Amino acid sequence: MNGLKPIKMPSAKEKVAAELRKAILSRQMQEGEVLSLDSVATQLNVSAMPVREAFQILARDGLIQLRKNKGAVVLGITETYIKEHYQLRAILESSAAALAADPEADISEIESVYEEAAEALLEGNLRQYTDLNRAFHSEIWTAAGNQKMKNMISELWNGLSMGSMVSEEDYAKVSIKEHGKILKAIQKHDKEAAQKTMYDHIMRSRDDMLTYYK
Repeated sequence: MNGLKPIKMPSAKEKVAAELRKAILSRQMQEGEVLSLDSVATQLNVSAMPVREAFQILARDGLIQLRKNKGAVVLGITETYIKEHYQLRAILESSAAALAADPEADISEIESVYEEAAEALLEGNLRQYTDLNRAFHSEIWTAAGNQKMKNMISELWNGLSMGSMVSEEDYAKVSIKEHGKILKAIQKHDKEAAQKTMYDHIMRSRDDMLTYYK
């Protein structure tokens, strides 16, 4: 197939921050757990630099407390924190979707990533789908044309918001269906529908994540 462009993937620090944020929000990492810079770097197969930068991002979010010995401690996460986190994501990402629905916006990359994600899911390649899930959202942020907004959303990203009641495959099937509705609204240049479908998508993710707090 001709005319395809490389997918813009997140930076190393963003991927590390997303993995750690997901683990903390889903309680895979417990309050008081000590995070070693070297240990995290080894587990995620990255250098120490992106881990150090990710620690700084998460410290600003109030998820961890930095330590002088290059490590960090996981702070307590409440149901209120989860709700506020996803509310902010929903507000920003739904606004980005509305901007991407503008007739002047270039949505070709959004369409390309969506097709690749659907194909990856059909092939059962969940690891690739996870990357393409993030890429789908990222291309919407890019199409919105607001770099400051994109930077803010990037630092809030926490990967697939799977709850405790579903498998990764089942979650991905729900996700791709919702992505299809978002894309359809954007293609129709229906800003209101694009904003609503994205808002609902993020809030559904919030509800899934809250199953860890029941």
